[in-house]
Amino acid sequence: MKYPMRALALAGLFSLAPLALATSYSSPEVIVDPSPFKGVHGLAVDRLGRLLAGSVVGNSIYQVDIDDGSVSTLIGPDDGQADDIAIGPNGEMAWTGFYSGRVLYRENDDAPIQVLASDLPGINSLDFNDETGALYASQVFLGDALWEVDRTGQQPPRLIARDMGGFNGFEVGADGWLYGPLWFKGQVVRINPDDGEIKIISSDFKTPAAANFDSKGNLYAIDTFSGQLKQVDQRSGETRVIAQLDSALDNLALDAQDNIYVSNMANNRITQVNPQTGEARQIVGGELAVPAGLTLSEDGKTLYIADVFALRAIDTASGKVTDLRRAHGSDAEYPINVGLGKERLLVTSFSTGTLQLISRADNSTLAMVHQLNAPSAAVELDDGSILVSEMGTGKLLRLMGADLGERIDVLNGLQGPVQMILARDGMVYLTQMSGVLSRFNPATGELTSVAEGLRLPEGLAELPDGHLLVAEPSAQRLVTINPQTGESTIAVEQLPIGLKPGPGMPPTGIPTALAVDAQGRVYFASDIDNGLYRLTPQ
Repeated sequence: MKYPMRALALAGLFSLAPLALATSYSSPEVIVDPSPFKGVHGLAVDRLGRLLAGSVVGNSIYQVDIDDGSVSTLIGPDDGQADDIAIGPNGEMAWTGFYSGRVLYRENDDAPIQVLASDLPGINSLDFNDETGALYASQVFLGDALWEVDRTGQQPPRLIARDMGGFNGFEVGADGWLYGPLWFKGQVVRINPDDGEIKIISSDFKTPAAANFDSKGNLYAIDTFSGQLKQVDQRSGETRVIAQLDSALDNLALDAQDNIYVSNMANNRITQVNPQTGEARQIVGGELAVPAGLTLSEDGKTLYIADVFALRAIDTASGKVTDLRRAHGSDAEYPINVGLGKERLLVTSFSTGTLQLISRADNSTLAMVHQLNAPSAAVELDDGSILVSEMGTGKLLRLMGADLGERIDVLNGLQGPVQMILARDGMVYLTQMSGVLSRFNPATGELTSVAEGLRLPEGLAELPDGHLLVAEPSAQRLVTINPQTGESTIAVEQLPIGLKPGPGMPPTGIPTALAVDAQGRVYFASDIDNGLYRLTPQ
């Protein structure tokens, strides 16, 4: 009886007939500046001296001006998805489509793009042997294997080894062996491409992400957990810290002058490091990486944002960004959405199937629930149980118990659930990719349709007058919906939202979330330029 009583008590606080709608909104006000990329990963310096950077979520390869940090697109969607980039002995280029499972290649800027290998999910790092022209590539996270890829694309890849421990950003050494990190074992190793033999060089790492040589044969490697760039003694295995950077490092590359370039996925940052002095200079970067889900504190002063490679808090008055968690430097698991509980943050990751509960008081992790099927959103009910929507199964689950170990299927047959909110009337409202806005009654388990025919609805928030605000990123607009009648009105158009998802990604791509404060001001993040914006009702 808790929820019906609550609904009755709140019914007098706002009436849905008639409703006073804001007729317009201000132009988007920038709260956090935009940045390039969508997480930056593989790096390479080509024979022309160009610094190239790959972004998996951004689905593109970019050219970065080393002097002024300007960024332009070299290869865009959908062929540009690149977790790593390699330059061959004659200037040819190959790259890996992590989600698409493809190895792509072209001889030069004017040549056609070829697919050399496919059906390799999690294809991650690759490099050429400059003496023989052989091309090698590894699978990590969605697989664990090392392959030699046929340069003509006519023959299937040759398997070299499996179950190595995550052979991430590697490079071919002068001796023809492959040198790189085993992500899950904390080691830098070398592997014989002929028979897959592995020899450990160093175990002085927490989570090594990549390794590269300079022109003199010195070996450098990065530790994504500690944020350190290290030089590795190949005989003793001892390491020396060259530069202390931030966690979430992903890749490195060197130019002809042996300057080192390091990518950081959590800040869309590329840093140039002088290996002799350790001096570090940021070439490009941003406060946000891939902003997705967001939720607002009750007082409207703090906006929590799931930034894929970090979980962050933003002061809505100043725009100051504070890291709560960073990927690979904490227990964060690629957060895609965040909900506000009474005393907890509810953080979901559909890429790792995780729900993480974090204390709002001291930022400690209270619970980690795994083996969910692409969870897209979570809300906390009055009794402390958690509702979780699964995009992978179309289910709505209720998690209960001290460790949320008890699971009950409360709904089946949802068509791509994206966002959920617990409204002031005690009902749960949720958007579905099928174009439906639905109402779920937690007390009765009843699901009803509020509005249909929406254009791929994603983000959802409740306005002060009781209307619902829904994001339709594919139409680059927000619409208001009367939850009693289902009547919809376009609230604002031509917003910087609606990035097309790349190959292998969920249909939402990076979901556009919404948050509204007591004054009706609307917060949204751009999946186009990574900026955070505010709309003020006029």
